[in-house]
Amino acid sequence: MWIYEKKLQYPVRIKTPNPKYAAIILSQAGGPDGELAASTRYLSQRYSMPYRDVIGTLTDVGTEELAHLEMISAIVHQLTRNLSEDEIRTAGFDAYFTDHTTGVYPQAASGVPFDAKYIGVKGDVIADLNEDLAAEQKARVTYDNLLRMIDDPDVRDPLKFLREREIVHYQRFAEALHATQDRLDSKNFYACNPAFDKNCGK
Repeated sequence: MWIYEKKLQYPVRIKTPNPKYAAIILSQAGGPDGELAASTRYLSQRYSMPYRDVIGTLTDVGTEELAHLEMISAIVHQLTRNLSEDEIRTAGFDAYFTDHTTGVYPQAASGVPFDAKYIGVKGDVIADLNEDLAAEQKARVTYDNLLRMIDDPDVRDPLKFLREREIVHYQRFAEALHATQDRLDSKNFYACNPAFDKNCGK
């Protein structure tokens, strides 16, 4: 059960609309390394995770990623509010506008809609945690790329916050992987999977 606090995790206060920025920032909503994929991945993986402390990490991070999706959506909304038809055409935002007006639709910067193929859920402790480590680094690189393309400090500020949180999440998953490996080494996990293989490690 979740309790929703009616405020953003970090403030978003953009004074100057910019549909060009919105079009690329959308990738962190519905792109392959975006916040929707992250939250779905972690909140799905926790069901087959055998360790309560790691379930807690997946739940905590997955929930925070939903808050990040909310921040990205707020950024995109503020960047596209009150646009004139001329601004939409000039910025090359007309194709998106035709399909979605200025609604926040989860897609990549390339225009490809969100796809469940972006998430990895294997039901294997080591495979899933390595997937999570890679996902956090890919998200961090996407934020790096956005920060290279954007010079508005009002937009950069929340993006920098989100980038920092990807690094923290990476560290949390690294701790979870190390703790998990310590448990599994005694069961000879790398020779067999003790969750499914009888007489594993004997």
